[in-house]
Amino acid sequence: MQNSDEWRAVHVVGAARVADGVLELRLADPVGAALADWEPGAHIEVETAAGIRQYSLCGDRASDYTIAVLDEPLGRGGSRGLHVSAAVGTELRIRGPRNHFQLVDDADDYVLIAGGIGITPIKAMAQHLMATGRAWRLHYGGRSAASMAYVDEVRSLDPERVSVAPHDTDGDLDLAAILSDASPGTVVYCCGPPGLLDAAAVAVAESGAGELRIERFTAATPTTDDPAPGPVAGGVRVGDDTFVVELAASGIEVEVGPDTTILEAVRDRLPDVMSSCEDGYCGTCETPVLEGIPEHRDTVLTPSEQDANDTMMICVGRSRTRRLVLDL
Repeated sequence: MQNSDEWRAVHVVGAARVADGVLELRLADPVGAALADWEPGAHIEVETAAGIRQYSLCGDRASDYTIAVLDEPLGRGGSRGLHVSAAVGTELRIRGPRNHFQLVDDADDYVLIAGGIGITPIKAMAQHLMATGRAWRLHYGGRSAASMAYVDEVRSLDPERVSVAPHDTDGDLDLAAILSDASPGTVVYCCGPPGLLDAAAVAVAESGAGELRIERFTAATPTTDDPAPGPVAGGVRVGDDTFVVELAASGIEVEVGPDTTILEAVRDRLPDVMSSCEDGYCGTCETPVLEGIPEHRDTVLTPSEQDANDTMMICVGRSRTRRLVLDL
C-alpha cells in the first residue's frame, strides 16, 4: 500500500462523461497493487501539464480511485488538459489521499450542501452516512440539470433526503429554509463555488446550526478584518515584518521579508518544495511546524487545527514570532 506523501503512477482504467463538462476518471495501480484507503472528504493530487491539481475522491472506497473533473476552459489548464488527454490507458502521477474536509462522527444531524462539481466530496459523505445509519439530508444545486453530475446516484440513496435544484429552473438554494430547523448538534458541510460558500456562512451564522465546514476550489474573497499586530505568548507578533525560518531537516535558514512568502524564500534554497494554488486553499504546501508560532492565513485548516499550530500553509502563512522552525 502506498505512502500518501509519495508520488506514484496510476493508469486511467475508466473514463466517462457524467454530465455536461464533467469527466469521470477511474484510476488504478498499473500492476493491481492496493491503493491507500481514504475517508469521505479526501482528495488526491494529480500532476498535470499545467501543474498539480486536487480532485476529491468520490467512488467506491473498496475499489479504484474515482475523480470527477470539471472542464474549465478559462481555468489554469490542468482540468482542461485532463479532458483532452486522459483516455483509458493514460498514465498519471498522483499523491495522496489527503483529507482537510473530514466528516466528524459525533454530530446529531448532517446537512450536506453541494454546488456544481462540489457534489464530489459531498456524494461520498452521503453514501457513508447512509451506510452507517446516521441522520442526514443533501441539498444539491447547479447551473442546469444537464450540468449536474451524479444526480441519479445521490437520489437513489434516499429520495426523501435528497433535494436537487437546478438554477435555471429552481433558482438559488434557499439556505435559510434549509437550515430553519437546524440544532446546535447539526454540522453543515458545504462544497461549491465561492458565492455558495459565502451564503452558507451567513445562513449558518443566522441559524441554530452548530458548525459549518467548507471546502474551497478557489481562493477566498479577501477581507480587511485581519487582527492587528501585537504581542503574543512566546514571542512578538511580527505581521508582515521580516522573520527567520529554519528548515530543520535541511539545516538551512532563510530570511522572509515583508514582500516575500515563506514558500518563495524556501524555494530559493529548496526548489522542489511542492505547491499548487499558492492562495491558501488547496493544502499542497502544508508543512509541519516544530517551533515558533505561525500566523495562519489559509482556508484549509479548521480553527482548532490552526490553534494547535502543528502545521501551516507556507504559501500564505507568516510568523508571529521572530523565528519559525519548519520540518523541511
